[in-house]
Amino acid sequence: MGSRLLPGARISDSHLLNRLKTFGGVFVSMAVFNSRDRIIECKLVYYGPGRGGKTTNLEYVFKAFKKNTTSEMVSINTKGDRTLFFDFLPLGLGKIRGCDVKVQLYTVPGQTRYALTRKMVLKGVDGVVFVADSLEVRRKANLLSLKDLAENLQEEGKNVFTIPLVLQYNKRDLADEGIPIMPVDLMEKDLNSKLKVPYYAASAIKGTGVGQTLKQVMLLTLRHLQKELKWTK
Repeated sequence: MGSRLLPGARISDSHLLNRLKTFGGVFVSMAVFNSRDRIIECKLVYYGPGRGGKTTNLEYVFKAFKKNTTSEMVSINTKGDRTLFFDFLPLGLGKIRGCDVKVQLYTVPGQTRYALTRKMVLKGVDGVVFVADSLEVRRKANLLSLKDLAENLQEEGKNVFTIPLVLQYNKRDLADEGIPIMPVDLMEKDLNSKLKVPYYAASAIKGTGVGQTLKQVMLLTLRHLQKELKWTK
């Protein structure tokens, strides 16, 4: 499977939504059981401030776990960030009701102008990875983005405290270049003191922590689905 890059440096929020709809499957209404193919499909969204590393995470996953991808990667360029998505078939996580699990992975731009797109892509979400930017200058952006996530989930009848959620503190490698980054303890205090969810220090551009983050959110999501939908292995 390859990737498809679509231009769109200055497209509007509504235009971006229309492009996403063109490729289908974006607005899944919670986990879906495909009885014919014996596959359960669930939806994971990578959320966070613009340029924090969401896209880099998924690009690494797409390349490093190529054998697990079951569709091409669609990437839409937007000013300062990108929107992309593809299907992923995780191996080694077991089965539910004798079925394989297919995960739809999404990320969307973190900029304010794409607020509507973020809301729509969160529809039917089963699990979330919040990618926080470790740069000191992005401290406020992290807090605002997490607040935005909580509010958008609430509009969908979901709760940031109960949905499967993993935090990733990205760009830890920049410390080696002398660039000021926040200590993990400070990021934990800012973002995770109340949530108390799993977190990983990461460098998405190098792949450090990327696989662990994805595996953890998939495990949490599958356990949650088993409990909520009374599915058993």
